[in-house]
Amino acid sequence: MNEEIQTGLIRISDDVVATIAGLAALETPGIAAMSGGMSEGLAKRLSGKNAQKGVSVEVGQVEAAIDLRVIVHYGSKIQEVCRDLQENVREAVENMTGLSVIEVNVKVEGVAFREEEAVHTEDPQHRVK
Repeated sequence: MNEEIQTGLIRISDDVVATIAGLAALETPGIAAMSGGMSEGLAKRLSGKNAQKGVSVEVGQVEAAIDLRVIVHYGSKIQEVCRDLQENVREAVENMTGLSVIEVNVKVEGVAFREEEAVHTEDPQHRVK
């Protein structure tokens, strides 16, 4: 007698996959920030959903496709940063969810200039003697 036990269906929310992808993206060297765009910000406010900024996902039963919109640090080699980004996101999502990531598309929407390290912090009252 061959008995098969049904344990049920596991469904991972698009928001969960987007959050994992967004966090993995921000941990990638050379990525300054995610780019949300105006329409996404408006949709987030209207829907009340806590959407992951700059990340769009399509999640099926066994596969996921991810689109990222990012801002890179000025001076970074964009091609290398984006390849590392794709690999980091793919690895994080696959390891945490078990889904097969079929594609990670990256759109670079801006360049962030690093603020000067040495900021003038003297007290103006003590500047002149």
